[in-house]
Amino acid sequence: MSVRHDVVIVGGGGAGLRAAIAIAETNPSLSVAVVSKVYPMRSHTVAAEGGAAAVIKDNDSLEDHFRDTVGGSDWLADQDAVELFVNEAPAEMIQLEHWGCPWSREPDGTVAVRPFGGMNIERTWFASDKTGFHMLHALYQTSLKYSPIVSYDESFATKILVENGRCQGVSALDLRTGKVETILASALILCTGGAGRVFPFTTNGAINTGDGMAMAYRAGVPLKDMEFIQYHPTGLPGTGILITEASRGEGGILVNKDGYRYLQDYDLGKPVQVTDPEHPVKKSMELGPRDRLSQAFVKEMERGRTIPGPHGDFVLLDLRHLGEKKIDKKLPFVRELAKNYAGIDPVYEPIPVRPVIHYIMGGVDTDTDSATSLLGLFAAGEVACVSINGANRLGSNSLTELLVFGARAGRAAAIFATQNPDLDVEALEKQGADEQDRIARDFIRKEGGTERIATLRREMNETMESGAGIYRSERSLRDTCDKLMELRQRFSNLLIEDRSLTFNTELTSALELDFMLDVALAIGQSALARTESRGSHQRTDHPDRDDENFLKHSLAFHTDDGVRIGYKDVVITKWPPQERVYGK
Repeated sequence: MSVRHDVVIVGGGGAGLRAAIAIAETNPSLSVAVVSKVYPMRSHTVAAEGGAAAVIKDNDSLEDHFRDTVGGSDWLADQDAVELFVNEAPAEMIQLEHWGCPWSREPDGTVAVRPFGGMNIERTWFASDKTGFHMLHALYQTSLKYSPIVSYDESFATKILVENGRCQGVSALDLRTGKVETILASALILCTGGAGRVFPFTTNGAINTGDGMAMAYRAGVPLKDMEFIQYHPTGLPGTGILITEASRGEGGILVNKDGYRYLQDYDLGKPVQVTDPEHPVKKSMELGPRDRLSQAFVKEMERGRTIPGPHGDFVLLDLRHLGEKKIDKKLPFVRELAKNYAGIDPVYEPIPVRPVIHYIMGGVDTDTDSATSLLGLFAAGEVACVSINGANRLGSNSLTELLVFGARAGRAAAIFATQNPDLDVEALEKQGADEQDRIARDFIRKEGGTERIATLRREMNETMESGAGIYRSERSLRDTCDKLMELRQRFSNLLIEDRSLTFNTELTSALELDFMLDVALAIGQSALARTESRGSHQRTDHPDRDDENFLKHSLAFHTDDGVRIGYKDVVITKWPPQERVYGK
């Protein structure tokens, strides 16, 4: 048996909810299913803190936002996509305000903006330091107005259904019953977020396991630019919990073990002058791009100037000079997190921080309408690579990306579904039954096995950190790829002890690890093939950027023999590549 809708969205976070609303507004007669392995308000968008970028002030311009984004990407972003993004961003942000998002305000009532790393002009809208929380609330409550939107909460999508060369639905494991549901649709939108959990230290929640990337990859859609992994320079050691870039945007500074503001020693450009009317402070090195700040940390560690700790070396983020009043007004959640998870009150003590995995610049290859190479399949948000982020994403562009490309995906999917209503129901139901049998055979009813999920996951995390981290080399990447292939073979000998059907967390962990191994191999092989350094991809054996050979997007294809790497050109419309500098 199966259920049928016109469009299925996998993922109930910011991109998924924005897509659902866009479908309902484009064609109210279409039935929309939102399939999510958690309740929508538990989606990872809720964890975003700092803000969302869009031009709103008189001293800013669309051209400035375009140039900051393209330069930040180290010229690997598609400039047609970036131009579309910056043009549509302001209207999306204003629309979100109309839906109830409580943007922080200036004393005169206008929208407040704060500086963010890599942005030469203040353009980051924010709602205190719980921006993602408030955005997700506004989107969710708006989606409830539309009766054609049906939620399948706690349903874990495991396979894209393809028939006659078209995507025609998805199989999803109902976590409450253990049964696989076959959800048919004329169009499918992936909004499943990132894959930070392939690494050991990450700001990502436990649900960010690359499910959508791996499903599209297995369905024949390439993963683009997977070698570009963003480290956020300020996460809490041990937990990886994010200390938002807004803390530096408001004037926080980074110091080493000697209390020295070490970023002045690194290539981050001249200071950017920013004035807060309430607290005049010069903002400078800390607002460099995230890849450069994370690389500077490694250099400090190599020089013995970081602070050793039980979870690795760290430096200190000092907010004390901001004062309690400003911290409580602009950064209350930072203070709460520091108290609860580090035992530190930032009003009186600096916060220990270290680089942690934050964002996957790569993802499912899409065009500017969020369409993939598989008819009927679309993707938006961090799961997708459109590409506006290239080799390094600027902070605060991602939340706006959810809105712009979530809306575009919804509109495009609505049109496609309207024009292609016919489905091969019998063949699709057989695929769904086969997926139920596969999960039962390979996991629930599987006998024997000696490999523990936790052991394989830990070894995957360790090899990704050691071989595909902030700095890489041919040797480290080959070792990582070899280790991942070994783990893939050992995965077939997995030990599953829980035979229950209701909320079998061992089963979901196994399925997630299966997806993560595919994504990790795509990352490793893509990084091994790119013999240059660009943005977040730094090869110690190839330290220079090579535009002649690698001004291209990588494409990782799934084959029976492993990962196949191809390339396609970056779209350059009006700004040819040049040296990437800041603040000059």
